[in-house]
Formats: sequence, C-alpha cells, structure tokens
Amino acid sequence: MTRVTLILALLAAAVVSALPVNPASGRIKLVTLPVRSRVEVQLDNPDATLVEEERVVNLLEGTNHIDFSWANTRIDKDTIVFRPLVDDEKVRIIHVAYPPGEDALVWEVYSEESMPVRIRVSYLIGNLDRTFNYRATVNHEETSLTLRNYMRLRNFSGERFGEDVGIWAGFGVYFRRPLGMTESRQLLLARFTDVPVEKKFVFNWRTGQEVPDEPYQRYVAMHYVLRNDTDHGLGEFPLQPGKVRIFQQDGRGGEAFLGEDWGQFTPIDDRMELYLGLARDVQVERTIDFRDRHNVKGNARNHEVVLKYVVSNYRTEATTLNIEEDLRALRDELIGRKNRIPDWTLNDRTTDPEKVERVSAEALEVHLPLPAAPEAADDEVEEITFRVHVTFRNEW
Repeated sequence: MTRVTLILALLAAAVVSALPVNPASGRIKLVTLPVRSRVEVQLDNPDATLVEEERVVNLLEGTNHIDFSWANTRIDKDTIVFRPLVDDEKVRIIHVAYPPGEDALVWEVYSEESMPVRIRVSYLIGNLDRTFNYRATVNHEETSLTLRNYMRLRNFSGERFGEDVGIWAGFGVYFRRPLGMTESRQLLLARFTDVPVEKKFVFNWRTGQEVPDEPYQRYVAMHYVLRNDTDHGLGEFPLQPGKVRIFQQDGRGGEAFLGEDWGQFTPIDDRMELYLGLARDVQVERTIDFRDRHNVKGNARNHEVVLKYVVSNYRTEATTLNIEEDLRALRDELIGRKNRIPDWTLNDRTTDPEKVERVSAEALEVHLPLPAAPEAADDEVEEITFRVHVTFRNEW
C-alpha cells in the first residue's frame, strides 16, 4: 500500500555512537510512529494544498532520529516543516538530511529527557484539490432564488488520510470527513435562501448572435444577476468560479432545468451574471443614422456618429433593455484601427443622456425601459427609438 510513513529511531546519543552503523545504509529504522492523531487539509489556495498532521511519539533522552518517507505520493519535499509542540529548550531539532536517491528525509531531534511529545508535520501536496459548483433554484416568478454552493474534493495524491480529517476551503463550513485514496467527495459549503435576482436583457452588437436574414439585428441575451452583498442575501465570502446549474420552480411543486453557465469569481460587493439564453421576444435593430467629420488642426479631425436603435418588446411584462456599445471597436470600424484608447464625448443628439452610462474609457451602456406588449393580439407592439450621438476627438 502506498502511503506516507513516519519511522522513529529512538537512539540515545551514547547508544548511537556504540552501534555499528553501515554508512552506506544511510540510517536505521526501528519503530513505526503511532497513527495520526489529527489531520487538517487546507484548500484556500487553488494551486497548492496544505496538509498538517500530528502524532504523539515517545522521545528518549538524547538524540532521536525521525525518518519521514513519501514514496509514490505527491508531497513537495521543499515544503516539509517539522515542529515539536513543546518548549524549545526541552526538544530541539539539530539536523535534517535528505538520503540520496530516496523520497525521504531524516530529522535529528534532541530531547533533554524521555517523554511523549506531540509533533506536527506540514507540507504541500499535489493531486489533492477542489473545484466549486452551484445549484440555483429560482422561484416561479423569477424574483428570488436559493443558491447552494458545493465543493468537490478530489484526492489522487497517493495518500490515505484517515476517517476523521479536518477540511477547510478558507471560507464557509469547516468539515470533518473521511478522506481515502483516489476518492472524490462533494460537500455543501453554504446554502443561501431568498436571494433577490434580477433578470437582465442585453443587446451587444459585437458579441450578440446574428439574426438570420436580418443584417442590422442581433439577438438579445438573457442573464440572471446576483449581487454578492448582505443586502441581497449573500456577502459572506467571495463566490469562487464554478459551473452553475439553473432550475426554476414550475408552480406545481416541481422544477424545470433552465440551463447552466460558468460563474466567474465574484468578490464581496460585486455581482455574478449567469447566461440563460436568447430572448427572441425582444427585437433590436441597430443602424448608423449619421456620420460626419470636422478638421481640427493639421491632420487631426473630430468624427461624429449617431447610432440608432429601434426596439420592440413582445413580452407580456415591462422590462429594461441594456444596450452595450464598444466604442473602441466602433472607432476602429469607422476610422481605422488605432493602438490607443478613443477620446470620445456624448453629444446633444442623444435621445436621453440620463439613460446612458459611461462604464469605462472604451464603452457605454444604455438602460432603456420597455413597456409591456399589449394583451390584445390585434394591437401593434410599440417601437421605441433611441439615438446615441458620439464624437471621437482628435483622430488622424
């Protein structure tokens, strides 16, 4: 069986000097240490897993040799730390050696008297890792959801840690569970109920899916938006990246699967957006309504452009459409690719500047309220027209 083994050579200094040791053998192994009395696995770092284990050993007065070997396991030998959990004056580490050609090391430990001592060995180990995933169940009205946060622990390190292992992800619940070799285990880290959810509709000309036979249209994407703060039922810790499976209550006691998305790392007070699919009942047509340019000085010019959006909402409820516009991509399309951030302003032919948000130096968003479609099938859906007037300054 492949495992980490600790072996203690209980040899007083005078006895060591009297024994005929073969220098080629490297060391003497006499007594196997007791089983671990405590094991802790810490998983807060995605690239390195910290293991700490403790055992109680009986040291003899004088120099003791403790042998630590890890054949066929993924321990990083450069990270191994040995600590006797007693007064440093009574027990001291005086030497450590790595026998050549072996996955092992030997500590020489001096004890002033014969006594039991608790020792702690810490190390980083590979192939013992974790991933995160979520299950989101939204209510029938799509106003709130229950979010379950799971951690999947995978142990392919070559080590069996025992039946009572402390497991901590760096946040959430602290577990005590068995952890065997080549074992995967899923643990529920947290369950959040009544989390308010916002349904978001997004039109993005650059990233949106093209509508067949409609060169000026793109499909509108739907998202659920969760805010990771205490006001929205979350905010206990950052949400780790992982797959999110989304379900909706059907109003009859069952659940329907809506889809799945990859949730991004979401710090406290930030938001996570989960893609749901395409909203085929919200139609957007985008055209360039006006273009012009004006000389400034030398070969520098100001370029004006008016974007026109014609929006129709066929949904039976009112909603807000978020129009995302990449102004660097727009500038490159109209003027030519440049290796600099555009200098742009929002100008007076914009329909309602209060509905336009400058989200970065290169992008803006329009937050456009849409009325619900009329209930009568014969009534026409209202078309909403919105214009965005932008000037790119000092382009050449």
